[in-house]
Amino acid sequence: MRGEAIIGFLRKALGTVIQVNREHAVEMLEFELKELENIFALLILGGFVGLPSPPAPIALELLPSMERELTVMLSRADFAQDALAPLAGLLQID
Repeated sequence: MRGEAIIGFLRKALGTVIQVNREHAVEMLEFELKELENIFALLILGGFVGLPSPPAPIALELLPSMERELTVMLSRADFAQDALAPLAGLLQID
């Protein structure tokens, strides 16, 4: 009976370790995906920061894939005009 309890405990511990490793691997993949999306956006919209841009027809074909990045860029441009706006929105100051 004692040996079965130890084996059961070891199986549960091993299952926990495997689950933690899977979650860590998923977090790393999500981080890498975000970074690759940022690099992709920088390559396509690099003309805004002084990098050479791809040819216009290619950039136009890739624009539908850039919908989220364009929304983020526009929202950051809105916040760049008023530095206190995000803080006032967070504190719900009218």
